Amino acid sequence: MLKSKIQSGDTAHGCWINMGSLVSAEIIGRAGFEWVLIDLEHGAGDVAVMYNQLQVLGGLDTTPIVRIDDITRPNVQHILDAGASGIMFPQIQNEKETEAAIKMMYYPPKGIRGTARAVRAMGFGRNSDAYVDNLAETILGIIQIETVNALKNIDAIAAIDGVDILFVGPFDLTTALGIFGQLDHELYQQAIRDVADAAKKCGKATGVLLRDPKEYQMYYDLGYRFLACGADGAFVTKGADDMVKQLNFYKSKKQKY
Repeated sequence: MLKSKIQSGDTAHGCWINMGSLVSAEIIGRAGFEWVLIDLEHGAGDVAVMYNQLQVLGGLDTTPIVRIDDITRPNVQHILDAGASGIMFPQIQNEKETEAAIKMMYYPPKGIRGTARAVRAMGFGRNSDAYVDNLAETILGIIQIETVNALKNIDAIAAIDGVDILFVGPFDLTTALGIFGQLDHELYQQAIRDVADAAKKCGKATGVLLRDPKEYQMYYDLGYRFLACGADGAFVTKGADDMVKQLNFYKSKKQKY
């Protein structure tokens, strides 16, 4: 189970799914990543497509997580009822927003999520009791740290019950700090240390989306263990670009075959 693995301090590798495609979701799901993230914030899909992607991923050996686009109770409920094993909340500013987001994931008295038995997450009523009873041990609450305000409130955010992972968004965070894309800048380096320190104090995990596997050691040394790299769209783009370069190389040599 992914949540227990993370809580034990093990490393878990993931990947983004942003093309809104069932086929690419299956390809990524079969690749061997321990978790995958369906991106509703920047991806091409919507909740209806997400539902079908979760169905595709349901039979594979990976844990599906969804990054929400609009943080509302109905959206959170649709995502979790569809069978997602966790939600990543973007653009969180402070502990009040964090607490409100986490409450949407849980049933009363802990939260404000509505209850329905005939949903995919509960096996359409076949395993509703087990789902409700084990929710705290299975569902992942992931808070993105990608704003200056989130950094200022990092200790309070990390302390909220139900927050499992503090996840750094490098592009948004460096943009907010006025150093877009400069991961070696002292401001960013201090920021990722602050996130790691806050998580450690509160017994939470830290994660990040790597731009390149070469960044792996930098984050690992700070204690980041929920690590993602790549996306279905990026893989297609790179594959297409590389093939064009290869074909043009042979064309430039004017070789005949």
